[in-house]
Amino acid sequence: MPVYEYKALDIRGKNLKGIINAESISTARQRLRETSLFPFDLRETSAGEKDKTQAGRSAGAFLLKRVGLREVSIMTRQLATLLSAGLPLVSSLEALTSQTNNPRLKKTLAQIKEEINEGSDLARSISHYPKIFSQFYINMVRAGEASGALDIVLERLADFNESQQALRGRVKAALAYPLFMFLIGSGVLFFLTTFIVPKITGIFSEMHQTLPGITVFLISVSGFLKSFWIAILLIVIGTFATLNYLFTKTIRGQYIRDRIKLKIPLFGPLIHKMAVARFSRTLGTLLQSGVPMLTALSIVKNVVNNRLIADAIAEASRDVEEGQSLSATLLRSGFFPPIATQMISAGEHSGMLEKMLYKIADSLENEVESDITTLTSMLEPVMILVMGLLIGFIVISILLPIFEMNQLIR
Repeated sequence: MPVYEYKALDIRGKNLKGIINAESISTARQRLRETSLFPFDLRETSAGEKDKTQAGRSAGAFLLKRVGLREVSIMTRQLATLLSAGLPLVSSLEALTSQTNNPRLKKTLAQIKEEINEGSDLARSISHYPKIFSQFYINMVRAGEASGALDIVLERLADFNESQQALRGRVKAALAYPLFMFLIGSGVLFFLTTFIVPKITGIFSEMHQTLPGITVFLISVSGFLKSFWIAILLIVIGTFATLNYLFTKTIRGQYIRDRIKLKIPLFGPLIHKMAVARFSRTLGTLLQSGVPMLTALSIVKNVVNNRLIADAIAEASRDVEEGQSLSATLLRSGFFPPIATQMISAGEHSGMLEKMLYKIADSLENEVESDITTLTSMLEPVMILVMGLLIGFIVISILLPIFEMNQLIR
């Protein structure tokens, strides 16, 4: 069924716009008039034939605004609320379509509703939009439909997305100030050494005075940066682009990158805890929603964002398939803290694995927040001290020749 975008006037003369599904443009116009809307612009936005749908999706999705995690979370919670109130799925999607502001998400919801009207289920329909709905999301919805508790599963999905978004926001907020200080400080130092220092030290060169060693060093650094700053910038950009390609596009580079990430002083343990917390919360959410263990593990390995830990999870999946316990194989990998594996073992024996996984995630996320607070409280004075020392070095290097000149005059 085609999807039409419309602009219309209501009975008060107010401009409205939205999208509507209809068999033809005349049917769409008639349905709008039945709702007291008078369209003055009505055009088709999706291919009318079934075999053109995929092309319309890919081309239209590229041009429309990106759908963020926050928008997906809001949509998921709204859909869960409508379903729990007893509204049918198609009617719920139609209501969401009219309320959604993001053009890409609005169009996607309309196409999903169209597919469901044609006999598809929700999980299969959203699987056509992998840029918006992850494999984790799709499998959760599939489990909810199979168990007949789609509204409950969607509530859990919304809770999960919101908790992940909140943690990510707190991490970014904590690191924003040190990063801002670093960028501003680096810019100030570059400006001083490249543009200010040469103008001041040029006076000393004209006087043919013997300069102190640190002043000569500062003049040399300043001259080098002034002469070759474009080449230095190009080298830095080229190096970054090369490393980015090696670390993101090659398998070996990805393993090296992820190993380095876990070994970085101060930040390595933080990244490690975040990966294990993400594993625990995601696995707990999947299991609680009725997704089988092996399927859940195959999904979780793709969300930890680390190939080394993902390989350990894949090995754990194979061991679990052979009848071994999850806790034992995770402990052997060396990537999961003993306390986490002990809690998983307790959950396996007590039948409360999902609750234990949630407790692990809560504990590790609290540790991450505490570690970030401590780290930023350490970074700020260290950065201020380093900046003070560098600027002090520049000031002393300039003032020393001036003091010597005063001595000679006396």
